[in-house]
Amino acid sequence: MIEILLVDDESYVTESLAMTIPWEQLNMRAVYRASSGAEALRILEEQEIDILVTDIRMPEMDGLELVQTVAKRWPNVRSLLLTGHSDFEYAKRAIQLQVFDYILKPVNDNEFMTSVANAIDSLRDEWEDSEERHRILYELKSDRSQLKDNLMRDLTLGKQGSRSTIERKLEQYEIPLKVGDMAFMMLVQLGKQFRDYDAHSFSLMEYAVGNIAEEVFASKYRIWHSKAPHDCLVLLATLREEVAASGAGGDIPTKAQLEPFVNDFHHQVRTFLKGDISTVVTHWFVFPEELSSAYRSALTTAFQHGKSHLPAAAIYQENLTAEQVSVKSLESLYRPPTLIHLLESKQWEAARDKINEVFDSLDKMSVSREHLYEALLSMTNAYLYIAHKQGVFIHQINEAGLDPLLDPSSVHSTDKLRAWATDMLDKLMQELSENDHYTKSHIVKQVQELVMGDSGQETSVKTIADKVFLHPVYLSKIYKIETGESLGDYIIRIRMEKALYLLKHSNKKIYEITTELGYQNPQYFSKMFKKHYGMTPNEFRDQ
Repeated sequence: MIEILLVDDESYVTESLAMTIPWEQLNMRAVYRASSGAEALRILEEQEIDILVTDIRMPEMDGLELVQTVAKRWPNVRSLLLTGHSDFEYAKRAIQLQVFDYILKPVNDNEFMTSVANAIDSLRDEWEDSEERHRILYELKSDRSQLKDNLMRDLTLGKQGSRSTIERKLEQYEIPLKVGDMAFMMLVQLGKQFRDYDAHSFSLMEYAVGNIAEEVFASKYRIWHSKAPHDCLVLLATLREEVAASGAGGDIPTKAQLEPFVNDFHHQVRTFLKGDISTVVTHWFVFPEELSSAYRSALTTAFQHGKSHLPAAAIYQENLTAEQVSVKSLESLYRPPTLIHLLESKQWEAARDKINEVFDSLDKMSVSREHLYEALLSMTNAYLYIAHKQGVFIHQINEAGLDPLLDPSSVHSTDKLRAWATDMLDKLMQELSENDHYTKSHIVKQVQELVMGDSGQETSVKTIADKVFLHPVYLSKIYKIETGESLGDYIIRIRMEKALYLLKHSNKKIYEITTELGYQNPQYFSKMFKKHYGMTPNEFRDQ
């Protein structure tokens, strides 16, 4: 929406324009008036003015001075001049000074509206260009971020390529590391405060954590942060050249030198993001040759320790002893009767008890991410087997049913995984216990999709019944029971709704709409439309 400011020391001029111009036709949101340049500047400071219309001859500050000031302070405002015939040459010179247009006095409403409309079109073109530039910049930034993530994935998984290729990508993606640098890695996992975030919000939090790391380590280290392949955040750090040259950090900083930075990193995340993180800090290695082995080592450490450390703990690998966290088997998951047997015999409450038993045991043990994946895969397998055995796809029961497999953040906690498992059980029980109802609902859905997708073809109860391989009488009975509306009435209602839309939003002739809706006779279509809406198609358009 546009806002305009009218300026003239003769108030009757601006008052007349404000009262007589049909501003709504120009899609104008607000019209402001001022009787002097000083008053106009005050309004410009307070309101979001898009178009300025000002007289040339005014006391104290004339129109050209006002336009010149506005051009400096609000360069995107379109300025138009009101001028008498005696000022015509003067106005032409003003146009050369970036004035958008001039309007002769006495003002002709049509000419005035044309000038303002042209200014509006100019503004909209500028806005569209600006939006397009921002979109392109955003896409370039997003693409670069994705390219950085892909490179990190390749390097951590050992897919390195040639040295020249890596050097070229590091330069192109503006990654502040160099081939051959000595680096260390921090493998970061977000704590329980972030577990209930959706995938997009969780990703934003990881990005924020990476930015905090860059700020904390900036004085001595260059940081590259990226998403890791195994649902962690990877932070790679190398000494800045000036720090390395001065010897202030040593050739390879020790744990004692790194620890203040890591502790501050944890503190800043806790302060600004209101959550904890756990980090595994690796030994120093040559980038990128030894990156993959360092990543696998850090990942193993993270999986092994699981709950044995506080969420905010920082684990330094060089200080790890041979003592490792003991790994326990998830026996309750496999103890008979198994979940798959309970589901197969439709012992729903016993299946629920089984699920709770598994997660209760997970809560009591030192659980790692691997244990959660083990439970997820076993339960997913049971659900898929039972659903497919009943002739149903999981996504038909619950569109989010396989999300934990597609979104690794779903296994951040036992609570989140327990909620998914019980929700899936509830939906599976409901659908499979009412299999007949499911079948009828599926038929109704098919029918509605066929009717909604109809484009000019003859649609009747018989043609629909043929497509779903049912007798028309039986199909009509099912549809009436399930929806409370007869199938014939539904077909007519959808056609009439399409007709209403086409009459309102298109310039198509009545006979064209008749054909598009599958009717053979325009008179019959008009009769049906009048019966449905109480008026003929022509009467509807003319109202």
